[in-house]
Amino acid sequence: MTSADGPFPGRGAFPYKLVATDLDGTLLRSDESISPRTREALAAVTAAGAAHIVVTGRAVPWTRHILDDLGYQGLAVCGQGAQVYDAGEHRLLTSVTLDRQLAALALAKIEAEVGPLLLAASRDGLDGEVLVAPGYRRLEGSLPVVPLRDAADLWSAPLNKVYVQHPTLSDDELAAVTLRVAGGLVGVTMAGAGIVELLPLGLSKATGLSLAARRLGVKAAETIAFGDMPNDIAMFAWAAHGVAMSNAHDELKSVADEVTASNEEDGIAVVLERLLAGAS
Repeated sequence: MTSADGPFPGRGAFPYKLVATDLDGTLLRSDESISPRTREALAAVTAAGAAHIVVTGRAVPWTRHILDDLGYQGLAVCGQGAQVYDAGEHRLLTSVTLDRQLAALALAKIEAEVGPLLLAASRDGLDGEVLVAPGYRRLEGSLPVVPLRDAADLWSAPLNKVYVQHPTLSDDELAAVTLRVAGGLVGVTMAGAGIVELLPLGLSKATGLSLAARRLGVKAAETIAFGDMPNDIAMFAWAAHGVAMSNAHDELKSVADEVTASNEEDGIAVVLERLLAGAS
């Protein structure tokens, strides 16, 4: 925590009651660490009376270790808004699952348009596994997955989301086609490089964030949000102020209230330090 004689002396009230941060490409650096400067800025914000809430596309099993490393005890919004997780009590407060019949129909429609897809899926629950079919590309050193040997196993348990890739289409092209042919059946979002997702229809980060904020007694007008990908657009629309990282997708930058430095250059801390310095 930052004391009154630390780097933010003489500050008054911080202008927001809630600071919502995406993880990948935003709070996390490329090595999945959080810089000391950003940690200190977040500690100063919470010392000034605001709450920090993580809002991520990652499901709880892929988020929990980061929250534990932060010493994070509050609520977190995971799975693109599907899950509200109490990190202090290690329990799910809400969880929304994907209609598997609709998802299967959506996949059939997409494949009828563009040919076979490469698939992965995130199962529901605190310990939900991520299933990965042959050929699906994932980043080196990424979190543990379970190989999907039999396609029927994809639908054998409740899911939060299905990930789709295409052998030749770009992420933007695949997302556009998916939205056009299956957008009436499932939600469609792009959460990062190689990450186009099928979600429960109507679900977004704003859905989960609004539920968590209600539990905290905080309003949208009292929230500042940070993000880097199109899946953060709904969160920016909900919050009073949306800040895109300089490494953000152009689609998010176009709707942001401001653009800060990249996730590698402490972009969150740059904004929070400015706001803290002005709160005097």
